Amino acid sequence: MRGLRVCLLICLSSLPVALCAARERHAVESGTCGGYPRLAIETMRGMCAGLVVGPTTADPSRSMRLPRSLLQLDADTWLVTDLGAWDGARGVVWRLRTGPDGAAGVQRVLDGLHLPHAIARGPDGQVYVGEMSRIVRFDPDAEAPGDTVEEVIVGLPDNRLHDHRHPLSKFVFLPNGDLLVNVGAPSDQCRGAGARTASGLCAQSEGAEDAASLRLYRYDGDGRWSPDYAIFARGLRNSLALAVHPSGTVLQGENSYDFDTRWSPFEELNIIEAGRHYGWPYCADSAQATPAWRDRADWCRSDAHTAPASLLPPHAAPLDMLWYEGAMFPALQGRLLMTWHGHRSIGGRIASFAVDARGVPVPDANPRFPVYGQGMRAYGAGPAATPVILTPGWGLERGVRPQGSPVGLAVASDGAIWATDDRAGLVIRFAKDD
Repeated sequence: MRGLRVCLLICLSSLPVALCAARERHAVESGTCGGYPRLAIETMRGMCAGLVVGPTTADPSRSMRLPRSLLQLDADTWLVTDLGAWDGARGVVWRLRTGPDGAAGVQRVLDGLHLPHAIARGPDGQVYVGEMSRIVRFDPDAEAPGDTVEEVIVGLPDNRLHDHRHPLSKFVFLPNGDLLVNVGAPSDQCRGAGARTASGLCAQSEGAEDAASLRLYRYDGDGRWSPDYAIFARGLRNSLALAVHPSGTVLQGENSYDFDTRWSPFEELNIIEAGRHYGWPYCADSAQATPAWRDRADWCRSDAHTAPASLLPPHAAPLDMLWYEGAMFPALQGRLLMTWHGHRSIGGRIASFAVDARGVPVPDANPRFPVYGQGMRAYGAGPAATPVILTPGWGLERGVRPQGSPVGLAVASDGAIWATDDRAGLVIRFAKDD
């Protein structure tokens, strides 16, 4: 017992919480998945999970500390962002190379970064990375990629941990090249001393900070964006799940409030449109006032508040999403895929939804969501859609696996689905199970 207490003390005092939560490592099953060691993650029929890189019970070595987002460069090469730690400039961009025998190797491309999260190709073909307070671009094929780093967007809030609850920069390119950039809320619910402006609104979101919003930086052409921004949409607590459908629809998966109750509030899926206010910190669910802002109940029910297009399970923590267009899984064609990172019994999944022509999930008459240990649970509210889960067995099983903490999603050129698990330090390839 004393040894356990000492281990816990060391964990709490010297390591990021995310690493402590993942002390349970994955076991590797017999056989392979598409040439990679097979992980003990139960998947939908016809799919399996292959370990590309990361610690297991057999080999605890951990090359990536907190892997987040993925970008494929060619059939055998990927870039992976790694927060490194939640403090200091310890972030890394890794080059991950795979071989025909399932072997994988990693190499540092950039380091000394502040919380690098999002990564994407820009309209100029360069690779863009979102750090805590800026967006940069670089050439990964250069002899010295670090020498090619160029600042593109600067002046994003310097969101230090504890001073700011949502420090990560997510961005997407709109069809015309404009950049939409997440600026997370400075707190959970905007309450306490100094929370209100003289007009009774939340100072954090509607004062000088312009937080809890999506900023629009207009594309000037030739790989340049205006240094000035406009607030495109407000009332968004944290927009890490952000995606643009081929139709032009912009979807945002909202990480909602940290209420203590297990079943409230619901997360949200929002259709982002210019000039709209999506409710933070005044509203939760479709149109309910939050405890600290009960005087805004009428506003939450008014047209001034844009309600979610669809509710998502409470505390699921959506962190990435995309529409599947690969060839490996015909049954998933066109469906919206989403990672649920949440640490409670609803998180630890990759979910998929049938969508309409705009890429928006089609609501059910009696929507339900999965809960580890309880099967399916009714929403009791709407609109919402019942998902098909790609990873129905990714809950904690001692000696077999920790609960999944999926973050980044990508579809490879061969149609395989790649994902990261930051708490476990994994890159995983979900492939056809032959």
